[in-house]
Amino acid sequence: MATIIPLDQIDSADIEELLDAAFGPDRHRRTAYKMREGTEWLPALSFAALDEDDHLAGTIQCWPVALTDPGGRRYPLIMVGPVAVLPHLQRGGYGRALVTASLAALNPQAPLPQVMIGDPEYYERFFGFSAAHTGGWKLPGPWEPRRLLARGVQPEVLPHEGMLGPWRS
Repeated sequence: MATIIPLDQIDSADIEELLDAAFGPDRHRRTAYKMREGTEWLPALSFAALDEDDHLAGTIQCWPVALTDPGGRRYPLIMVGPVAVLPHLQRGGYGRALVTASLAALNPQAPLPQVMIGDPEYYERFFGFSAAHTGGWKLPGPWEPRRLLARGVQPEVLPHEGMLGPWRS
């Protein structure tokens, strides 16, 4: 069905056009954009899906973010998303193929926990994301707490409270 290739093989203007089609031109005002502001997406974890005619059908980007606890200690995480598929191709398996490719590309020796803003019914069912450990986390803008999801979280490693934002070393 979909051909998955590294996202850095796609022209940035085509990526922006697809993101506008999937989320609208006002997407830059969303909280998820504030979480990753000033960072660059991670090429090793970001992919494009091509349809059967080799046209761009969807993209996934992953970003370096951090959870900062009340004492100022920072914990690195990977923000998964946006997962974007052209509206007329949604529900065709492209999104699932993109998320699968991205999660499969994680370093198995040192996988960082992943976080995303998304539909818990879908992302928990297919990929193990959950809001179980994110209830005390805050974001730099409005969000629905049930949609702040994490995966690979070990409660003894990450704080129960903190602010999510861009990772800058």
